Amino acid sequence: MIDSHINQEQFAEVNGISLCYQTFGDPNNKPLLLIMGLATQMIHWDLGFCQKLVDQGFWVIRFDNRDIGRSTMLRGQKVPSIISVAANQLFGKKLEVLYDLHTMAADAVALLDHLNIQASHVVGASMGGMIAQCMSIDFPERVLSLTSIMSTTGDPSLPKPKKSVVLKVMKPAPKDPEAYLQYALNLWQLLNGTHYYFDKEKVGSFLQLARERSFYPKGIWRQVCAILASPDRTQALKQLTLPALVIHGDQDPLIPVACGIATASAIQGSELMILEGMAHTLPEPLWEQIISGIANIAR
Repeated sequence: MIDSHINQEQFAEVNGISLCYQTFGDPNNKPLLLIMGLATQMIHWDLGFCQKLVDQGFWVIRFDNRDIGRSTMLRGQKVPSIISVAANQLFGKKLEVLYDLHTMAADAVALLDHLNIQASHVVGASMGGMIAQCMSIDFPERVLSLTSIMSTTGDPSLPKPKKSVVLKVMKPAPKDPEAYLQYALNLWQLLNGTHYYFDKEKVGSFLQLARERSFYPKGIWRQVCAILASPDRTQALKQLTLPALVIHGDQDPLIPVACGIATASAIQGSELMILEGMAHTLPEPLWEQIISGIANIAR
């Protein structure tokens, strides 16, 4: 078992911010960087999942993106207004942001620099998949293989989630801890879908831990705006020549499976793995299949 005691967390001073990260396994093994998604911390990469990657011969690195977890919160900095976001979405008006997905990709590369890693296998989930794509586009020499999980190309013409799902996801998080826990449980149950068992007690305990570790709604909103301000990556993805795997659930309520299919279509020679019953989480019964796919594409 991996011990996730707090003293294993380390910090890298990069790009004018501090990134919190952890490493697992032997540093002499193949490096594999895990990038988490919107409103989620590095601890959302389950320790058991990380251990299985270590067992496959990887040196695993997980980290908190900027504005979440124990990485730098850009407190006091500008937060785009709902009006400016609406103007962007409805009329295409440029959204003024502190950073976009390409900035976050540069953060990840700077972390590799800090760890003296010339190139790494990269796995990203949801927004993390978008960041991983940007890494592959902007720094192709630093990415040995790309695994993009439940993510998308940023093409605005692709299918969108149902409005009811968007409203639930974008609902402001309550400040009261008990109200927050119920809010978060409802959201994660939605993202889990109905095919795989949702362990309410286990998930609830984890969500409570995650909230104690980090609660900064303004940072999450800035991450949302980073996604919205980033251009369509389709044409840039077509230029990639690296080994790539795209994984998507056929029941994803947040990023429809068509987005995963479009991602795989854009990346020349990529493999596509569509998982039956998977929604917008990484259910434990699918770990073996997902990790096997990651390991195979990294060979």
